[in-house]
Amino acid sequence: MTKTTKPLPWRSIPQMLRNVAQDVPDHPCISFKRGGGYLSFSYQEFYTRVLMTARGLRKAGIKPQDKVAILSENRVGWAIADMGILAARAVTVPIYATSTGHQAAFIIHHSGARIVFISNRQQYEKLLVIREQIPHVDMVISFDRFLGEKSLPVYTLYQLSETSHSITAEEQREIEAHISAINPDDLMTIIYSSGTTGEPKGVMLTHFNVAINAWSSLEHTGRTWRDGTFLSFLPLSHVLERTAGYYAVLMCGSHIAFAESINTVVENINEVKPSAMISVPRLFEKIHSRIYESVHQMTPIKRQLFHVAVKIGRAYVYRRYITRRPTALLSLQYNFFDWLIFRKIRKKFGGKLKFFISGGAPLDTTINEFMWILGIPVFEGYGLTETSPVVAVNSLRENRFGSVGRPLSQTELKLTAEGELLVKGPQVMLGYYRNNELTHQVLSDGWLHTGDTARIDEDGYLYIIDRKKEIIVTAGGKNIPPQPLENSLKLDKYISQAYIHGDRKPYLVALLTPNLERLLEYSHLHKISYLGLDDLVTNPRVLALYDERLEQFNRELAPHETIKKFVLLAREFSIEGGELTPTLKLKRKDIYSLYKNRIDALYEQTNGALFNHGGPA
Repeated sequence: MTKTTKPLPWRSIPQMLRNVAQDVPDHPCISFKRGGGYLSFSYQEFYTRVLMTARGLRKAGIKPQDKVAILSENRVGWAIADMGILAARAVTVPIYATSTGHQAAFIIHHSGARIVFISNRQQYEKLLVIREQIPHVDMVISFDRFLGEKSLPVYTLYQLSETSHSITAEEQREIEAHISAINPDDLMTIIYSSGTTGEPKGVMLTHFNVAINAWSSLEHTGRTWRDGTFLSFLPLSHVLERTAGYYAVLMCGSHIAFAESINTVVENINEVKPSAMISVPRLFEKIHSRIYESVHQMTPIKRQLFHVAVKIGRAYVYRRYITRRPTALLSLQYNFFDWLIFRKIRKKFGGKLKFFISGGAPLDTTINEFMWILGIPVFEGYGLTETSPVVAVNSLRENRFGSVGRPLSQTELKLTAEGELLVKGPQVMLGYYRNNELTHQVLSDGWLHTGDTARIDEDGYLYIIDRKKEIIVTAGGKNIPPQPLENSLKLDKYISQAYIHGDRKPYLVALLTPNLERLLEYSHLHKISYLGLDDLVTNPRVLALYDERLEQFNRELAPHETIKKFVLLAREFSIEGGELTPTLKLKRKDIYSLYKNRIDALYEQTNGALFNHGGPA
């Protein structure tokens, strides 16, 4: 049984912006950092810049359903370009700023994009290298000013928009007539997969796909954000940030502030003091780790008080939000510890955060509970690029830890005999661009085959087990989802990241990256000498420490789930290193390729020790 939702009050994303700009023209819309401080556009100012961009694109020859790419980091220019493309009835093709020239060339060529928006000279250099692979590109529009080459003309967004020339009443009428002519079923965007496996696939989403998903997500979570600020730091090239952290926020007439980068999020949180954010589990893992590192430095009395507070907090959260049976005494106890401890922690995150939305990868239940205990609930959800993206999400009204919530309005779920999750609903994509064969493989009678294994409980809450293709099948025939084990490993105070391998192998092995602060503290305390990190992670006393940690970890597992051997790496997995996607998910095939020799060596050692460690790379 599915819930119904109210009809949308507009036919397209740009029509939504027009209506909100008319409703709250002077309300802050988008803020961005420049010259050490934040500057803002009101809704009317932002909408005017969008109209100017649409005017420029039409003068440049862009016609309805033409493809226009954006290769840029998050910034106000990205938002203006995207809305300008849509207002011109064209199709936005986002490209991750971290993409290589080869990756960008594939997307630009495959989509047939004629114009490419870029952020800066660095992105332009990528295009110059691949110029021969993208001969159909007529023009490059940069958000920064610099001189280009004759072989690839570059203009600024200001030049395209002719910002010194105001939009005339006639020009506005013409562009708004284009906006009114957009059909909800018109193609709005082609989003290419981040390429964790194989060649990127172009997911085709319509205006209705994205708009209904944003609208239903707002309805489902029961939040009105007009008086708050939403801090955006995940790439707008990723569908979750774009739908829920951009379009949905604009639907509320709320305020978006762009973080400078993923690396400055904590600093920007304190500057912006947001009320809501979207994140991936990695941020919450770091928050949990940093807080417990601070607790580790406390006096024994304060440390014990903190643990008592967490225990009371967990009981309070479960009674208030899960079983809905709060007691007066428990509420008094929690309020005391909230005043004494938790509110001080919240102040370090600006003091106004009401909630997070988490997606992209599973969030460990212990960490999720901890965030709720702090008074900053995390609404864990599930979705795919192919579903615009939200399929299900938790909320204050409906939450089960370990689940990804209940499905959105008009969204149906079912499981195949093998446990694969199928989804049907208004957010499901049109198909893959220029790939009918693959489209027919994943879409059948309106049902999308997600490739994820799942279960659904008696109350309709969805639990994701793992990616169907990523489940490890050992040589002994045991099926093991790696992500729950990896998430549990990351709770260890000495482990920052984990990757588990073992498909068609006799046992599981792991690549581990250390929590560097804790490891350096340990080495100092035990007077371990080392020349550098490469030397430290191969030190016998350090490896003995990780042997002990894994032995404790294995005690709670079935024999076939235990980690028999491991490699301790000297650096964390990163986007730049090729191990993580732009949304910080493990690129499993790439990790195996990068560390193949060290992983394979773990299966060649047969000296009988409980744990063995790969040698230097």
